[in-house]
Amino acid sequence: MWRELISRLGVDWHLADPARQDGIAAAEEALGHPFPDDLKALLLESDGVHDGLGAGVVWDLKRIREDNAFLRTDASIGELYMPFDSLLFFGDNGGGDQFAFARTGTGSETYVWDHEDDSRIWVAGGLDQYLERTAQADNPDWFRPR
Repeated sequence: MWRELISRLGVDWHLADPARQDGIAAAEEALGHPFPDDLKALLLESDGVHDGLGAGVVWDLKRIREDNAFLRTDASIGELYMPFDSLLFFGDNGGGDQFAFARTGTGSETYVWDHEDDSRIWVAGGLDQYLERTAQADNPDWFRPR
């Protein structure tokens, strides 16, 4: 389903080999919570999605696990920003801003975290909508008001 959606979007994105179910389960256990169903399904089809410039539209499982653990536990990060425990980061725009799912509720509401002002702004109702909006964007800061 996810490979078909990305193909229909007509973008030059690079897909990887699938992640393994046991790897996803280990990452969920390490981070202490389940991943949204949409993210798990995409990872089982492609362990990461990168645009033509190398930005991580959806990170690979290793980066999801490592970056989220770092952002939640590093003391210097905790001094600069609000806590990240309520977010599951999964992608970036190549310029420092990162995309995350809210860990509250049952859906896959998607937010962008601005690394300069620590704001967290809603950008999409789910992973499919996030991919569509990213694909249609004419710049990596598509989520910013003009």
